[in-house]
Amino acid sequence: MKIVTAEAMRALERRAVENEGSLDDLMERAGHLSARVAWGMLQDAEADDGPAARISHAAAVMSAFAANSAAAPPRVLVLIGPGNNGGDGLVAARHLQLWLGGVSAIILAGRAGDDPKRQLALDAGVTVVGAEDDPVGTLERTLPTADIVVDAVLGIGASRPLEGAIRDSMALVNAERARRPALQTLALDVPTGIDADSGEADANALDADATVTFGFPKHGHFRFPAAARAGRLVVADIGVPDELASDIGEEAVTTAWAQAQLPRRPLDAHKGSFGRVLALAGSRSYVGAAQLACLGAARSGAGYITLAVTPAVQALVVPRLTESTFLLLPDEGDGDADFEAVGLLRGTMPACDALLVGCGLGQHDTTRLLLDRLLLSSEPVPLPTVIDADALNFLATVDRWWERLRADAVLTPHPGEMARLLKCGIGDVEADRIATARRAATAWGVTVLLKGAFTVAASPDGRVRVLPFANPALATAGTGDVLAGCVAGLLAQGLGTFDAATLGAFLHAAAGELAAEAVGEAGVIAGDLLPLLPLAITELREGSFTGGIRHIA
Repeated sequence: MKIVTAEAMRALERRAVENEGSLDDLMERAGHLSARVAWGMLQDAEADDGPAARISHAAAVMSAFAANSAAAPPRVLVLIGPGNNGGDGLVAARHLQLWLGGVSAIILAGRAGDDPKRQLALDAGVTVVGAEDDPVGTLERTLPTADIVVDAVLGIGASRPLEGAIRDSMALVNAERARRPALQTLALDVPTGIDADSGEADANALDADATVTFGFPKHGHFRFPAAARAGRLVVADIGVPDELASDIGEEAVTTAWAQAQLPRRPLDAHKGSFGRVLALAGSRSYVGAAQLACLGAARSGAGYITLAVTPAVQALVVPRLTESTFLLLPDEGDGDADFEAVGLLRGTMPACDALLVGCGLGQHDTTRLLLDRLLLSSEPVPLPTVIDADALNFLATVDRWWERLRADAVLTPHPGEMARLLKCGIGDVEADRIATARRAATAWGVTVLLKGAFTVAASPDGRVRVLPFANPALATAGTGDVLAGCVAGLLAQGLGTFDAATLGAFLHAAAGELAAEAVGEAGVIAGDLLPLLPLAITELREGSFTGGIRHIA
């Protein structure tokens, strides 16, 4: 699913209209789908997207209220702006009035008196308050009894600070939402006060529980502070053909895409069918990193894991890794691997399918020399390789290391590691994560997985994929080791570097969602993800995973 700028979305809509569509059709679909999302929120569950749901929402609503004929309909307030977003809101108001009743549309900025969408809403029974009829006062009086507020004011048209009635209305809704958490808020396209491209937010920008965006998600949905104000993202297919956006290089990873990439598990398989990971990881100070990385590879489906460590480290880690085998490396006497171990590693590689390097290795002189001889020698690394943690820190100390790296590699830096690799500040990395990851991947000739909220996967050919997850439950030590192992496990099962990085990040994030549901956002530890990776794979394969971007048509 492509990610677009506001201007690109306008261009796509124009092209859709030129291709025998109409602006009115786009607006009708946008409004109808927005009403469906609002209706689902009011029912305290997502509306069914199957064919039966499209037959008659009115019948479903009548049934829901039939048990109590005295039940009052929910109170719906739709805030209307001057442009197309306001037109979408009037269409939504019309449908919600027909299905539920009790809908008021409050126009905050001037619309033409002969606006056909306004007249259709009036004809359906919507109470319409014009911009000339004290809309802010009306909102202030009616807001305490509202069940949901639909924001159809500015959408992707916001380009300057909020002012006047729009500013005051957003402030009122945010204050009421803070006072009364039961009040729900739904934004159309982007919350009012949000820049759809940069993600910048006006001080009075709406705080939404959900945002239904039209056609394609916008860049601002994956950038802060906007992402924190948009709530759950729903992408509505309003009739803009996907092929019109084929030349756009950024996309959001969908559940359907991830499901399609899962490696097959044939009934006649054996452990060799699912690949062997060779991991150079762990040291006496970081035993847990080796454990988490190896189990991450195993839990992602790899059939065989070999951990390359010195005998001193093996003695510490073996009680925790009963399913792994070990390649024992020569010890310099202090527990660290001698740089001569590179011969053993290269001798083992022909029997393996993926290499993982770096998790918990430490940064000792002997380790750095080993990494130099393994990764930056004139002899290519014959396996797809995940480079993480201390291996990244080693590369950051080598001038123009990418000219010496001869491996089909995935680099998995967090923002601090990326800053060291790029010789810049963390703020520079985070200012535009998509551009940062793309620039690094194309310059270095590797796949880059820039970790963090909305992890970014970038390919050397310039393609970028954004993972639609921001989960503070994953902000804890060791989760990056699990992710590195997961990516290596998928490489061993035959995925290419870009797809393995993307799917690994998706499964890792899905396991994080499941962990947060089970124990909450605070207190999740990296080991909690391990038993949940297979569950995430199962839910994804069966189509029951509910996280990520929701798509409706």
